[in-house]
Amino acid sequence: MAQRKTTRRMITLLVLAGLGATLVWAFRPQPVLVDLGEVRRGALMVTIDEEARTRVHEPYVVSTPVAGRLLRVEVEPGDVVERGTTVVAHMLPLNPSALDIRTREQARAAVTAAEAALRVARADLNKAMADNDLTQSDLARAERLTRTGTLSQASLERAQSKARAAQATLDTAEAAISMREAEVDTIRAQLIGFDDQGLSAALQISHETATPLFAPATGRILQVMQKSETTLPVGTPIMEIGNIEDDLEIVVELLSTDAVQVREGARVIVDKWGGAPPLNGEVIRVDPWGFTKYSALGVEEQRVNARIRFTDPPETRSALGHGYRVEVRIVVWEAEDAVIAPASALYRNGDGYSAFIVGAEGLAELRRVEPKRSNGIETAIHTGLAPGEAVILYPAPGLAEGQRVAPRHPH
Repeated sequence: MAQRKTTRRMITLLVLAGLGATLVWAFRPQPVLVDLGEVRRGALMVTIDEEARTRVHEPYVVSTPVAGRLLRVEVEPGDVVERGTTVVAHMLPLNPSALDIRTREQARAAVTAAEAALRVARADLNKAMADNDLTQSDLARAERLTRTGTLSQASLERAQSKARAAQATLDTAEAAISMREAEVDTIRAQLIGFDDQGLSAALQISHETATPLFAPATGRILQVMQKSETTLPVGTPIMEIGNIEDDLEIVVELLSTDAVQVREGARVIVDKWGGAPPLNGEVIRVDPWGFTKYSALGVEEQRVNARIRFTDPPETRSALGHGYRVEVRIVVWEAEDAVIAPASALYRNGDGYSAFIVGAEGLAELRRVEPKRSNGIETAIHTGLAPGEAVILYPAPGLAEGQRVAPRHPH
């Protein structure tokens, strides 16, 4: 009986001990599951990435030098032209405008008056010719009488003076005839209208008589603004010419906060331009003034234009043209041998940055970190971390130093 009681007591103690051990195991502290990253040594580049477009730095716009009629433009975009040699367009004078009834009748009356004045001038010419013939006869007679001594020298000189005056009157009458004939032609020209029959033949309209417009620069036709025959005022753009091979550059609109980080001479990587290998370039100018632009989401932004020059030979980008879209990466900082940590491992802690590393026995250890530069994915570390250390990514707000941690996806 006593032995049975002892056995029951021992079994009860064993059950209680097992239950206690189970409770201790169930409520023991569990390690916090975290994502881990590794600190490494390598090259890091910080860039400003933006969409951009190509352009010819010095395009030449061919415009109408005078008001006139532009004949149909025969050149096409992409054609090669040579300065001062290639004819790119032809122009003709403006056609006369239509005449209203009053203007036409006034012009006809003016023609009648001019023709009458011409007849008067011809009558004056006839009179001047008759007077000149008479004075010449008197002069010849006076000269003969003077030689024989019948007429005095004074009378001869008077006859010579009258002859010279008659000749001058004749010359004036002949000049008046030419002037009156020109006036008749001028006033008759006012009667010419655009609907007159035979006007084109009278003006001899053709490419041979049209005024040629020569290319102002050597290069290619970029675009043609006016293709068809039309009447244009002075200064109207006709086409644009540029040198794509030697004068092509890139213009990028940077946020003003990014533009202050860019310096002239900064290296540029041109990506997604349509070719396989990226192209190289350098920043040659950052404009000193900004402008307001709205983003696709309607956000007001201050933008600044920056110019980029290609540093590769022209044959590497022969397919690029004026106004093409490209993506550029402007290098604002780079290092070949830097201590690099994932940017997601760092977080703000007071006036600086901190990071958790996995120390001995899997315990979280807080480190004060001094970063150099970051590209948003990786950060160059100045002090605080060493290559090969494991850092905790996206540390939870409740994570504290000394807590046991375990990788969320163990290898």
